[in-house]
Amino acid sequence: MHKGQQEIGKGIGARGLIPMLKRGGFMEISSKIDGNIAILNLNGRLDLTSANKLKEASREHIGMDNCKLILNMEKVDFINSSGLGALVSILKDVRNSQGKLRISNLAPYVKEIFDITQLSNIFDICENEANALENF
Repeated sequence: MHKGQQEIGKGIGARGLIPMLKRGGFMEISSKIDGNIAILNLNGRLDLTSANKLKEASREHIGMDNCKLILNMEKVDFINSSGLGALVSILKDVRNSQGKLRISNLAPYVKEIFDITQLSNIFDICENEANALENF
C-alpha cells in the first residue's frame, strides 16, 4: 500500500481475497464455474482502481482453451473509461484464446455508457445470466 492510501476491504477473486484501496472505487469480484463456463460477479465501481483486478481475475479463466466467460455486472453502479478499457482488453484476450465472452445484467446507467460509446455493438450483452448461459 502506498503512503496516503487506506485499505477499506477485500474483493474476492478466483485466487482468494484481493485487497482494494480507497483511492478509487471499491469492487468485489467473486467467481463460480457452471459446467465449463466461468462466471465473474462484479459488485461496485469499475474504474482505474478495480480495472486491473478485474483483468487479473479474468485471465485466470482465459488461459483455458476455448474459455467461456460471463461477466455479471448486475451490481456495477459506476463505470468510466478505465473500466471500459479493461473490458475491451479482456474481450481481446478471450478472442485470442478462441474463447467467448458474454456480459450480463447491465444496469441502465452502465448500458447507456455502452450505447454512447458504441461498445454495445462490440460486446455480446445479455439481459440476464440465464440468457448468457443459454447463448454458449
